[in-house]
Amino acid sequence: MPTETAVLETSLGPSLRRWRVLNRIKQETLARDLGVSQSRISRWESGDAQPNGADRLKITQLLRARPETAADRALLDLVTQASMPVHLVCDLTHRLLAASPARTVNWRIPTSELMDRPLWRFASESIRTVEHQLSEHGWFEPLGPDVVYETERAEFAELTIPQSRIRISRLPLSDGRFARLVRDEPAA
Repeated sequence: MPTETAVLETSLGPSLRRWRVLNRIKQETLARDLGVSQSRISRWESGDAQPNGADRLKITQLLRARPETAADRALLDLVTQASMPVHLVCDLTHRLLAASPARTVNWRIPTSELMDRPLWRFASESIRTVEHQLSEHGWFEPLGPDVVYETERAEFAELTIPQSRIRISRLPLSDGRFARLVRDEPAA
């Protein structure tokens, strides 16, 4: 199962910093745990450097959302039972964690075939553009805002993304990792 997507280039460093700060872990401690220098952690977090394949895999494994507690499973249940189009993905890898029936109405394959797989390959041009601008919106700040944007219709063999207004929210899971709630905004 792929654990990396194109989006990691823009979000890996800020995601690592946010996770480390929220979990009160010093760069030196994380560097020791990963077997790298503190200055390398600093360069990754600032975006001045990107981790190599082995280090990228370690960081991705560290940060990927794992909804394992009862509270996290309740969030998955709420998404799965929602009456509006909504889905939940790992904020870093875009792996699908849950989807509502109203979201999957435009899917031509069973949800099980997409579960725990990155959805990034289905991103429309608008979604890709917004993704690469998340830092500018304050997404990686401790109390980052929701981001609302318009997306165009995009057709894929497996699913259709309808033209819509989308709201994304970054939600911390019980273990300090992040999921992204993706909701269609009601028409004004």
